[in-house]
Amino acid sequence: MKLYVVSGLGADFTVLEKLTFDHDIEVEFLDWLIPENQEEFSHYVKRMADRIDDAEDFYLLGYSFGGIMVQEIHHLKPAKKVVILGSIRSDEEKSPLIKLGGFTKIPRLVPERFFNENSAVVYSFLRKLFDPKNPRINNYFRVRHPYYLKWSIEKISEWKFQKIPNIIQVMADKDIVFPIKNSKPDFVIKNATHLFPATKPKEVSAILLEVFKS
Repeated sequence: MKLYVVSGLGADFTVLEKLTFDHDIEVEFLDWLIPENQEEFSHYVKRMADRIDDAEDFYLLGYSFGGIMVQEIHHLKPAKKVVILGSIRSDEEKSPLIKLGGFTKIPRLVPERFFNENSAVVYSFLRKLFDPKNPRINNYFRVRHPYYLKWSIEKISEWKFQKIPNIIQVMADKDIVFPIKNSKPDFVIKNATHLFPATKPKEVSAILLEVFKS
C-alpha cells in the first residue's frame, strides 16, 4: 500500500524522517509546490493531488498545514485512510489568533518581503511558536520561498472546512499552533509541542503502525 505524505508549512520530510512504518507500506513524500501568482487554494490542491496515483488504494498522512492539505486532497481523490498529525479537522478548531487572521485578512496585508530569509522577526516568531527549546528547529524549515510562505499563511487563516468522518487526528498536549483544547483528537502525545513527530517519533510510529494495520 502506498502512503502519500505532506509535511508542514515550510517543512520538508526532515521533520518526519524519524518516523517508521510497516514494511508493507511504500512511503512517498509530496513536496510543497510554489504557488502560482494569485493562485486559488482549490487550484493548488488539484496540482498537489495530480501527483497521486489513485488507480489503486492508498493512504494519506499530513503534518500541520500538510494535514489540511491531505484532507482537501481526500475530497478529490479519496484515500483508504487519512491521518493528520498536529493539525485540525475543521476551521472550528482554529486557535483564536488564526481565526483573527482570517477575519481581519491581516496576512494579506503583510508585505511579501517580510517573509524573506533576512527577516529575523518571522523566524524568531516561528521558533517561539513551534518549539523554542529545539536546537534543530531551523533545520526543519527548508521551503523558504517568500511568496509560498505568505500565500500559505493566508490560506491557513482563511481555510473553511466542515469536519468529515474517519479522519484520524493525532495531537500534542502542549501544541500552541493548534491547541488541543479546540479539538477532540483520537490520540494524544503527552509532554510534547507542535514538533512532536520529530521529538516523539517512537510514540507516533507506534500509533501509525496501529492505524495502518487495522
